[in-house]
Amino acid sequence: MKRSICIFMMLPLLQCCMEMSGTYTALNTLKVTAMYPEGYSSFRRAGVEVTAENVSNGYLFRGETSDDGSATITLPNGIYRVSVSDRIGTSIFNGASDRVRVCDGNESIDLPLVYSKAGTLVIKEVYTGGCSKFPQEGTYQSDKYFIIHNNDSRTAYLDSLCFGTLFPWNSTSSNPWSDNPAYTLDNVVIGQAIWQFGGDGTTFPLAPGEDAVVVLCGAIDHSMQYPLSVNLNNEDYFVVYNLTYLTMTSYHPAPGDRIRQERIIGCPEYFGQAKAVTISMNSPTLVLFRAEGMTIQEYLSSTPQSQVPGGSEKVRPIPVEWVIDGMEAFNGASVSNSKRLSTKVDAGYVSFSEVYKGRTLMRRTDEAASAEKGYEVLMDTNNSTTDFYERETQSLHK
Repeated sequence: MKRSICIFMMLPLLQCCMEMSGTYTALNTLKVTAMYPEGYSSFRRAGVEVTAENVSNGYLFRGETSDDGSATITLPNGIYRVSVSDRIGTSIFNGASDRVRVCDGNESIDLPLVYSKAGTLVIKEVYTGGCSKFPQEGTYQSDKYFIIHNNDSRTAYLDSLCFGTLFPWNSTSSNPWSDNPAYTLDNVVIGQAIWQFGGDGTTFPLAPGEDAVVVLCGAIDHSMQYPLSVNLNNEDYFVVYNLTYLTMTSYHPAPGDRIRQERIIGCPEYFGQAKAVTISMNSPTLVLFRAEGMTIQEYLSSTPQSQVPGGSEKVRPIPVEWVIDGMEAFNGASVSNSKRLSTKVDAGYVSFSEVYKGRTLMRRTDEAASAEKGYEVLMDTNNSTTDFYERETQSLHK
């Protein structure tokens, strides 16, 4: 027998029904028109996916644009996050609108798209969620790392590349810039520190399809004591290790015997309060960037830090035009998540379900492009919803 479930929301007269078969009672239609930026109207086309996610329960509805760039989706009553993501060659167009209310009637919205280009260097994996100490009791989180991938057909260089994580740390935290969205549209708001690769410009090459592992915590073999963890003692790995700022040795012990000194990551600026690298376990953000027209040191010395509204923390705004790649995760155990990265960097998010399970956030492989080019090419739509997925185990786990 087919059964229906009615979901009642804490809003007047707002209710929606979903049938167990996966079909939905069509209460309303939402017409979404993708508005391409000035000068790019010729890119408008049919077949571009439009999604509407119910922010209360996570149910996802999909549609495709017609030739005029619009799509119509049937939706039950609710509040939705509506997004469009399109890529043609290296040109990427993303748009998103949070909290679109659809209630007892048909609605329509024009959704402006933001132009960006596919990156040469992309974030391949972010592992911050920790694992079990099995066969011992307890949990472990001193083994964080991420991986950078060269997605281009030419050799790339890591020299002078910077990275950092955003404030607020967690997707469920209150966004202190909610009343000033232009601030986060034009900037990425880095918390705690700016980290930078060394080199003279050609010291650290990365061939097409190659990876670079960056150890955020503990450049040692964690798997020796905790088999579900990873070995981060490798001569090819780069390491965040700083005796001046990162003094919590449980997270930052002396690097292992295989770590090379020239692969210790530099710190042009440290303004955080913690004594260990701060990055969310359940909803991390990460951005790669390079200063343009000046060195990062010149920029930091000539522009002031910012203070979090209503707080004591210092943050460092970085121009969004400098960002090479970024990713954002939401806490999959919560329905109260907020975006921290601009649509110009990441129009979506990847959900992370549970910490301390050895799970990791991984970028998908573009199988067709990889076969064509002869090396691993990763998905790059500047939309983590499309590009990333949650993997059961760390890619470095043996």
